[in-house]
Amino acid sequence: MSDFTSGFWSVYISIITIVSIIACGVLLQVMSTRKVSGSETETTGHSWDEDLVEYNNPLPRWWIWMFYITIVFGLLYLFLYPGLGTYAGSYKWTSINQLNEEVAQANALSGPIYEKYSKTDVKQLAADPAAMAIGQKLFLNNCSQCHSSDARGGKGYPNLADMHWMWGGEAEQIKETIANGRKGVMPPWGAVLGEDGVKDVAHYVMSINGSTFDSLRAARGKEKFMTICVACHGPEAKGNPAIGSENLTIKALLHGADEPALIETISKGRIDVMPAQKELLGEAKVHILTAYVWGLSNKLGAAAAPAAKPAAK
Repeated sequence: MSDFTSGFWSVYISIITIVSIIACGVLLQVMSTRKVSGSETETTGHSWDEDLVEYNNPLPRWWIWMFYITIVFGLLYLFLYPGLGTYAGSYKWTSINQLNEEVAQANALSGPIYEKYSKTDVKQLAADPAAMAIGQKLFLNNCSQCHSSDARGGKGYPNLADMHWMWGGEAEQIKETIANGRKGVMPPWGAVLGEDGVKDVAHYVMSINGSTFDSLRAARGKEKFMTICVACHGPEAKGNPAIGSENLTIKALLHGADEPALIETISKGRIDVMPAQKELLGEAKVHILTAYVWGLSNKLGAAAAPAAKPAAK
């Protein structure tokens, strides 16, 4: 009902609901009229095989009483719970309140478990199999949707099981990323460079990450790179963790390192968002999750993922 801005719709829905329930009761009353003993029973007018007819008898009493019970149940439900427009019901129940109560109960049971690890150093925690088992469950429930269950990510989603990090791979940097999120922006340069210029820069990037490239285009692209791209990616194109700029000297770039992918990235730009998890998970869970993710790339703990192809994050 929050989508309606007029009180008319609340009244309209309430009237329609109540009238419909009353109409069901009236229909039951009409259909439950008993046949007077000895009187002739009317038929519905339907007949089959000349002499097979359908009598117009009242409905079975047990069926009628079951229907009456459902009507009473419906009226009682609408009195206790929301269902009549904006009327909240005498219990004032909402799904949000129920969710909050269940979350509070779950936190009361699990909170001490997480707090037990909250003061432990991340590197020590990453070597604790019990803590990493908890971290893995947190990861699967909250992070695997983007980074996949093995933490190797995919195109546009960072691989967390290698040593290539866009925002830094130290424990505090990982915790900052998980807790407060990140937003990486690669501005579009298509209008500035033009079609050929974009392709030249793409081939220069391919030349420094070991891909097959056009040497003439790469030479022209280097000059443009040193003029435009160096501000974020640095003269050696190894990026800057302070602003999340990508290391371009590796093949496993976040959005792909082949010519079509690089041309699209350079010409159209990219916007990548890592949502903040602190408000959802709380500091204690973020701490364990940090240890788990740090352990993935540092190969510590029983939950560490198997070796994976490199990719930036």
